[in-house]
Amino acid sequence: MADVVNNENVATEEDLSEQMIIRREKLKAMQEAGNDPYAITKYDVTHTSKQAVKLFEEKEATLSEGEEIPVRVAGRMMSRRIMGKASFAHILDEDGRIQVYVSKNDLGEEAYDAFKKSWDIGDIIGIEGFVFRTRTGEISIHAKSAILLSKSLHPLPEKYHGLTNLEQRYRQRYVDLIVNPEVKETFYKRSQILKEIRSYLDGKGFLEVDTPILVPMEIGASARPFKTHHNTLDLDMTLRIETELYLKRLIVGGMNRVYEVGRIFRNEGMDTKHNPEFTTIELYQAFADYKDMMDLVEELYKLLAEKICGSHKITYQGVEIDMGHWERLTMAESVKKYAGVDYNDWASDEEAREVAKKLHVEVAPDATKGRVLIELFDAYVEEKLIQPTFIYDYPVENSPLAKRKPENPAFTERFEYFINATEYGNAFSELNDPIDQKGRFEYQVAEKLKEEPDSKAEVDYDYVNALEYGMPPTGGLGFGIDRLVMLLTDSASIRDVLLFPTMKPLSDN
Repeated sequence: MADVVNNENVATEEDLSEQMIIRREKLKAMQEAGNDPYAITKYDVTHTSKQAVKLFEEKEATLSEGEEIPVRVAGRMMSRRIMGKASFAHILDEDGRIQVYVSKNDLGEEAYDAFKKSWDIGDIIGIEGFVFRTRTGEISIHAKSAILLSKSLHPLPEKYHGLTNLEQRYRQRYVDLIVNPEVKETFYKRSQILKEIRSYLDGKGFLEVDTPILVPMEIGASARPFKTHHNTLDLDMTLRIETELYLKRLIVGGMNRVYEVGRIFRNEGMDTKHNPEFTTIELYQAFADYKDMMDLVEELYKLLAEKICGSHKITYQGVEIDMGHWERLTMAESVKKYAGVDYNDWASDEEAREVAKKLHVEVAPDATKGRVLIELFDAYVEEKLIQPTFIYDYPVENSPLAKRKPENPAFTERFEYFINATEYGNAFSELNDPIDQKGRFEYQVAEKLKEEPDSKAEVDYDYVNALEYGMPPTGGLGFGIDRLVMLLTDSASIRDVLLFPTMKPLSDN
């Protein structure tokens, strides 16, 4: 919790409504006297708190006697200590906190009386004065004038017993940001992460684009979409579950390096790593393959760790992660390493299923060798991948958009990468054979209809048509921004890195 110092009455559940009534009465009295704070439309701020402190530190040694450094600051009053004819307060702005010295001699009796009696903790105020250092050494602002810019009708949570409930913090993020400065820092870092990603990709010649969020069909992918209806067109539509197929249409059109930072929507479960509305980045590079995407991921993540955390070695939830070192294993190699069985020894699908049975991993009665490999990876490998690891060469069974390996068509040129036993991204050498793509799409839709007979899933034949015009060999990559922000800010839950996470509405009762 923030250091909310307040020697006035502290709000509790029992007297909260009473305090709110008192604040409204103060507001009404000010308005009736012609001092409505809500009527003020502008206040010219010259410095933030940090800028004022820095300016004073730079000039303090050369200040002549009587020389002043004038400033105008504004922020939320977080504390107040009244001492007769003079008082101290702390205000919070976007850069931090700064102390303010207020006296009757400077403000005049009427203004100082208003400061003491009509203003409250949480009010937004403007201070004009000069910077100085107190006898205790704290750089502060000596107020020459003060103005109330907005009245807070709700008392702020008290330091030790206030906004600590996680549900309430997520629902009232605006209060959370006021009283928990570390929360604001997380979202400043999120913005910085996005800037660094964009700068990195722009520097490599990628073009940022926007593609539709509302799409006219439900594709055969396993993710469940949100559905809506376009009234004018009388057309059922869905919110996108990915940006991939539109971005690859642009590769067909000759835009050889494209990326999109976009909101994705999946009508599925929620936990510490999943929110139905989340942010991803997808990028595609013509004339590249999945190995190029591996190199890009490794370079980018090293850069981000250095820029955001100051080192390749970061700590996430007590675990040290070395972003400077990445292991690369095929899926078959990883299963051999952690489950002790070798895919290459399986002579048939039946033999593979017997291996799964011995390892107590349940698979479908008709599971193929590739499907068994995937299930063994899920059961034995993923939880072991703590340090950054690329797992590549995935079976074709779960990679409908990836190019087959020419030397081994049972596998595809695909990878996912894992950190702290969590998958962070997915990449392919993109499938550009329209005939193969059409067949995989049709198989994918048929399988989905078996599982969900009421599904409206369709084959995206327009995308197949685009491939028929010719798409160059292409490397593609997608990863979640939210999980990356969690990692680089040491946040335990995805809701900690979303300003307004999806929440179940409070009951009316």
